[in-house]
Amino acid sequence: MVTTIFLVKFIIITPSLFIMSLDEALSSLRKGDFVLLHDGDERENEVDMVAAAEFVTPAHIARMRQDAGGLICLSINHDFSKTLGLSYMHDILSSSQRIDAESRDMIMGRAPYGDRPSFSITINHKNTYTGVTDTDRALTVSEMARLYQSREANPRESFISSFRTPGHVPLLIASEGLLSSRLGHTEMSVYLATLAGLSPVTVICEMLDSETYGALSQEKAKKYALQNAIPYFDGSKLVEYARRH
Repeated sequence: MVTTIFLVKFIIITPSLFIMSLDEALSSLRKGDFVLLHDGDERENEVDMVAAAEFVTPAHIARMRQDAGGLICLSINHDFSKTLGLSYMHDILSSSQRIDAESRDMIMGRAPYGDRPSFSITINHKNTYTGVTDTDRALTVSEMARLYQSREANPRESFISSFRTPGHVPLLIASEGLLSSRLGHTEMSVYLATLAGLSPVTVICEMLDSETYGALSQEKAKKYALQNAIPYFDGSKLVEYARRH
């Protein structure tokens, strides 16, 4: 009994030991709860709050806005983006005849950590008002998941008739090869949702630190995870799993 109490205390005061299993992370997503996901030390080195889009409510958006504080984005898999006729924003801008040569220098190539951006367009659902409230953004997110689940014969037509751009929810397109091509939160979150048997549509938000004005450290993120009973998952383990399977 004494040993058990000591171990519990040791884990609580040592958040660096707190890394959940893949099964626990998938179970949390299936229940409509969050997962904290770290991408990797050699990449952004950031922790994102992740949830499955099909379960998102205004309360999810409010918590991401208040506790994470980064950009709340909607990630979709590559096949879904193709059925909707979506492209990466850097490709859209590069092919635009209205962009002059000097302005093309602004179009993002690769980030400092080596990746091309996964941003596409920004959207609002047609039934939103301003689009930015927790209720409006939750509607936009959940309706995109519903569109994926609907398996409509012409999803592009439904997408065009149901959503407006520009909006307040940035769309991110996962790379075609997922973790074999890019190791971002976009790909990792979509891969987690797929492993969980859910729609490959996720909502993600970077966790920021109001004290350092940078990204929330892994240690602080793990402490937050412990205090709030949210699984913390190391993306490097997800990459290892993907390579094995």
